[in-house]
Order: sequence, then structure tokens, then C-alpha cells
Amino acid sequence: MRTLDVYYNETKAGVLTELNPGADYTFKYELEYLSSDLPPISATLPKQEGAFESDSLFPFFSNMIPEGANRGVICRTLRIDEKDFFGILSAMADTDFIGAINIRTSRHD
Repeated sequence: MRTLDVYYNETKAGVLTELNPGADYTFKYELEYLSSDLPPISATLPKQEGAFESDSLFPFFSNMIPEGANRGVICRTLRIDEKDFFGILSAMADTDFIGAINIRTSRHD
């Protein structure tokens, strides 16, 4: 199981989890984020208490991954399989993302 924290600017919005390699994903909003006036991170992931579940990485997150030659360079440099979307997203964690949504390495207290 691999996890990533999802932030809206500097506020933790939720946790993205890959339960099995390449399959079975969940996204769950933090309770504090749900009770805030901040917007959902995506129209396809509206605020709700329960976890969202998917057999493949949610399109909102897979669209954050570079395409084409850029993806190839990243994957070759970091030795990540180009089909390991969660691995690529993990490698990009803690870097600059465009927009208000940021992905960060999970920090377990």
C-alpha cells in the first residue's frame, strides 16, 4: 500500500491511497477539510465523508502526470515504469505543481 497527501494550497485536503500495485485506489477527504469553506479539489471528487474508490488512478490525479517525452525522461532518470502512474506521482511529490493542488509525501504522525 502506498499513500500520498493531497493539499489545497497549504491545507491538507485528503489522502490518496494505492491499495494494490497498479490497482484499487481510494481518495478520502480529511474531516477538517470537509468542515471548511474550501472547495472540493475537483468537480469529479466532490466533498463527502466516505472514501472514493476506483480500479484505476482517478483521472484528476493521472492528469497531473507529464505525458510523452517528458514522462519518458522522468521515468528513465528515476527508473520508474512508465505505467506506474502512482509511482510517477510519488516521485513528483513535494515538488512544484501548477495550481492550488499539491501532492506531498505522506507524513505519518
